[in-house]
Amino acid sequence: MPAPSNALPLYTPPVMQVFAILPAAGLGTRMAGPQPKQFLALNGLPILIHSLRAFAAVKRVTAIYVAVRKPEIERVQAQIAEYAADYGFAGRVRVVEGGDNRQQSVSNALAALPAEPDDIVLVHDAVRPLIDVATIDRTIDAVAEFGAAIVGLPAVDTIKQVERTAHGALVTSTIPREFIVLAQTPQGFRYGLLQRAFAEATADGFIGTDEASVVERAGLPVAVVHGSQVNLKITQQGDLELAEFYLRQRAR
Repeated sequence: MPAPSNALPLYTPPVMQVFAILPAAGLGTRMAGPQPKQFLALNGLPILIHSLRAFAAVKRVTAIYVAVRKPEIERVQAQIAEYAADYGFAGRVRVVEGGDNRQQSVSNALAALPAEPDDIVLVHDAVRPLIDVATIDRTIDAVAEFGAAIVGLPAVDTIKQVERTAHGALVTSTIPREFIVLAQTPQGFRYGLLQRAFAEATADGFIGTDEASVVERAGLPVAVVHGSQVNLKITQQGDLELAEFYLRQRAR
């Protein structure tokens, strides 16, 4: 018989999980119509389903949490069930109640995640339906390396800072374009980092325009992943028409 080994078992690092949060509780006031824009049809599918489909196609994404207004919960659950078999939603999508603003919706979803501090959380606008798998993967890799990362585009137009007056806007300075990035989503963070930044913001009554602004406020660096003009946010009727054009181009 071989002698018993005194060697310690090899250390196996814990498996990192990746969660996606899609805040979809907005009323879409800039898009005229009887229903929120995330439920409008784009190429025959609700905009929300397009966004969910993209994240469901990323194998590293463990689960997707959708935050919606309470009256819309049953509707969204029904839509998810309808498309689950076709797009890999089964067992991977959860619906939680959203809040009065984006930050509260994301906070509610964070509280529902079965996540560890080093897990990764991606937050994506539900109305950016043309996000692609490659960009999601690059964002995950950047968060794994830096702890926080957003998708963004370099500015191509000249950027003017203005002062608002009773007679209109007056230019006060020109901001060099090399210092400007137009933020998109997804925006990704280590779970523990984002949770801590959100807790501090809540305690201070601070509401950011996006998740990165909350993390920046906590003094934490945020990396930038190159985005795409195709990853547009549906806010007006013209955006919907442009998204349909891009989808037709993809189908060729």
